Amino acid sequence: MTVRTVSRLEARRIALSAQGFGKPRGKLEPGWRQIRQTIRRMGLLQIDSVNVFARSHYMPVYSRLGGYDRAVLDDRAFDAKRRRLFEYWAHEASLLPFDMQPLLRWRMAQAARGAGIYKSYLPFAKERRDFIEATLHEITEEGPLTARQLRDCGERRGPWWGRRDGKMALEYLFWCGRVTTAARRGFERVYDLTERVLPADILAQPTPAERDAQKALILAAAEAHGIATASDLRDYFRLPASCIRPCIEELVEDGDLLECQVEGWRHVGLLHRKARVRRIAGATLLTPFDPLIWERSRTERLFDFHYRIEIYTPAAKRRFGYYVLPFLLDEDMVARVDLKADRQAGILRVLSSHGEAGIDGDRVAGRLMDELRRLTDWLGLEQTKIHKRGDLAAALQRQSR
Repeated sequence: MTVRTVSRLEARRIALSAQGFGKPRGKLEPGWRQIRQTIRRMGLLQIDSVNVFARSHYMPVYSRLGGYDRAVLDDRAFDAKRRRLFEYWAHEASLLPFDMQPLLRWRMAQAARGAGIYKSYLPFAKERRDFIEATLHEITEEGPLTARQLRDCGERRGPWWGRRDGKMALEYLFWCGRVTTAARRGFERVYDLTERVLPADILAQPTPAERDAQKALILAAAEAHGIATASDLRDYFRLPASCIRPCIEELVEDGDLLECQVEGWRHVGLLHRKARVRRIAGATLLTPFDPLIWERSRTERLFDFHYRIEIYTPAAKRRFGYYVLPFLLDEDMVARVDLKADRQAGILRVLSSHGEAGIDGDRVAGRLMDELRRLTDWLGLEQTKIHKRGDLAAALQRQSR
């Protein structure tokens, strides 16, 4: 059988198209229908606590659709009557469409057996079983609660996050699927019983066999990628290594995936049957937690763009900045900016700006400045301030004037 060869440019166009890039941003503000389609195309939105610029789950929708009302997304994620998304561990902590919940029950079952969860929870789950059950009983009797509202928050554990026993118990129950997020206050989770949060028709759906669920998740990852390696597909929903090869073999045999050779890739490429090669035009900034780029080796393979988040790097050793967003211009990653939303002053601060080698600095700065102004408006800030750090800063400052 002849193996299809895919150029690096074709692979890039396939990946961008699969992720929903390249569509014109309309004059009308996107509503829930467009937001829902965008989330379904990605499969999930990763949640992260860092808010120096904007919450990470808001940005991927903005990057694809442009300015939208974040309250619409909040309603569908956290409002009891209008909710259409639920929270669970998918890539990391994530928001997902309801119909993904049955596909993740095997992970909940693993957690209940003490497997497939963060190691810090394992001894706690074994040693504090009575405390965990008491916490569940309190939620059952009292209704939605935050960790701080528990009668017994317990002792603080660990040098890093320093979580108390009550928070550990709730998070373990969250892993097991026995409680879920009923709402968020600020960024604090409000927990309730899963059966009081998710729709009855979702909970009534049959639980797929573990292998079938994992196979469906691999296929969903493949559709979101368009083209990928086996490692890429495994990473999307953080699946166990043992399931990847047999599931992919079945998907290839079924015709859902096509093996191919991608220019510059060491490993076999896997092309989703719906993948299309389309030219991509547009300009947008990407959060570090955008599914297009969260697998950094894939980002480098597709775009020849080396990218790392430097939040946990000591300030003196950071190369580009604390919270750096790549700038996607048409089909290339051409620059990166370190952004901070100074909400008190009403300023979007561009703390540093760096261009990639070989770019037309003035052209890139012009398109980037346009995007920064749109972003400033979307965040409800009043002005954009370009700081002097970075080789693109001077050109951006000229454009800002």
